[in-house]
Amino acid sequence: MANVVVVGAQWGDEGKGKIVDWLSERADVVARFQGGHNAGHTLVIDGQVYKLHVLPSGVVRGGKLSVIGNGVVLDPWHLVKEIDILRGQGVEISPETLMIAENTPLILPVHGELDRAREEQNSVAKIGTTGRGIGPAYEDKVGRRVVRVADLADLATLQTRVDRLLAHHNPLRRGLGIPEIDRDDLVKQLQDIAPEVLKYAAPVWKVLNEKRKAGKRILFEGAQGALLDVDFGTYPFVTSSNVIAGQAATGTGIGPNGIDFVLGIVKAYTTRVGEGPFPTELFDDDGDRLGTRGHEFGTTTGRKRRCGWFDACLVRQTCATSGVTGISLTKLDVLDGFETLKICVAYELDGKRMDYLPTAADEQARCTPIFEEMPGWSESTEGARSWADLPANAIKYVRRVEELIECPVALLSTSPEREDTILVTDPFQD
Repeated sequence: MANVVVVGAQWGDEGKGKIVDWLSERADVVARFQGGHNAGHTLVIDGQVYKLHVLPSGVVRGGKLSVIGNGVVLDPWHLVKEIDILRGQGVEISPETLMIAENTPLILPVHGELDRAREEQNSVAKIGTTGRGIGPAYEDKVGRRVVRVADLADLATLQTRVDRLLAHHNPLRRGLGIPEIDRDDLVKQLQDIAPEVLKYAAPVWKVLNEKRKAGKRILFEGAQGALLDVDFGTYPFVTSSNVIAGQAATGTGIGPNGIDFVLGIVKAYTTRVGEGPFPTELFDDDGDRLGTRGHEFGTTTGRKRRCGWFDACLVRQTCATSGVTGISLTKLDVLDGFETLKICVAYELDGKRMDYLPTAADEQARCTPIFEEMPGWSESTEGARSWADLPANAIKYVRRVEELIECPVALLSTSPEREDTILVTDPFQD
């Protein structure tokens, strides 16, 4: 059986939640492999709306094992809150259905406070962080001073970890004019929350490898989008983790040979939240129309998303860096009724044509899009479940996207409802 990695191929908000839910019905395990509760996935199942931030999308499906891998940074208090909300919606969550890697780093209150203080005091260039402490937690992971899930099980170890953490953070907080952290109070907070986290703790790397050997189907779920990858995104306006498909191996311990299919989620137009370059961004009625029709507001922050035409250059790049096997094209129905559609096929930089977005931030800012125009369609594509239900011009648009990004469409999504999906290639078919 094939194991599938799902990654966002733009700046996030591509509709991963629905696709993961659609695929999870046939998976045995759904694993999150990076990011934190800065992610936001909205699922609509039989009219019921579920909003997930750190829990894998498969958690709302009975009979599935959901896994939070070590590549995730976990806020334990948010985890408990999110579990309580879902239980209130009738979702059953137990140690039999949810596992958390023992080596998962924890987001502590100190991380969120530092995140927000830096953003407020940054007079050079704001990153547009969600302020939830994700970046500082990853910094502490790399700095070898983070508290991990396994540390909660032993008080002496926990105290040592907290002491090492505060030896770094308290001097930093003094410099920022923030009160120092009370060590004993932080240890007590962690002791209080520990039982709620430790009951889900497990050697995830071992469990996943055993599941793989047993022929179980594993679905690896990414958060954000590849253009926010800390290495290959529009740096520094990126998240603090690797988002591309290779992180699925590192972030769970499955090993790269455990990945059989990479599904890139691609919106039929382009959006992003927060600061950073956006070559095809629209500031006119077309941009407003895309935002209104697409309900483009962040699941986590509620911030209005910036909207623009489809950028084939960017998606071609992310398909390459993530080794995408096939894409899932979402929100095609938002383009219904446009007389003319535009696709960015290249950039102009200082009089030179470029077929990729350069790495240097100043060059990214100077890139202007070169558009190709295509006729739109007046018919509705909403709810289409077969190619025969699509207008001819909609099919032409999809085919042109495939050509430009050099990657085939495996799935086509035509509404938020999970069944409104056209299956072209089965990602789970090995």
